[in-house]
Amino acid sequence: MDHAVRGHIAKAKYGDYFIHRTGHSIGTEVHANGANMDDLEIHDERRILPNSLFSVEPGIYLPEFGVRLEVDVLVRPASAEVTGRIQQEIVTI
Repeated sequence: MDHAVRGHIAKAKYGDYFIHRTGHSIGTEVHANGANMDDLEIHDERRILPNSLFSVEPGIYLPEFGVRLEVDVLVRPASAEVTGRIQQEIVTI
């Protein structure tokens, strides 16, 4: 997943501004001990197991401002589903 996300962002010429992980597993703690979703901080070859929850949160941080998305995904035995509403609007923080 990380290579696909980073490749897409690099193709759009923002690769130098994508400076953190693509996502992480979610458990009883926000950053759980399941498989990592990136190759930036840790190369992880563990499988994403059914009934695991993880975030997909690519971000581009320019000198003037940053943009980050977050979608949480629950993996089922034969599919994956987005949990919660998919954000359609910009939220300024």
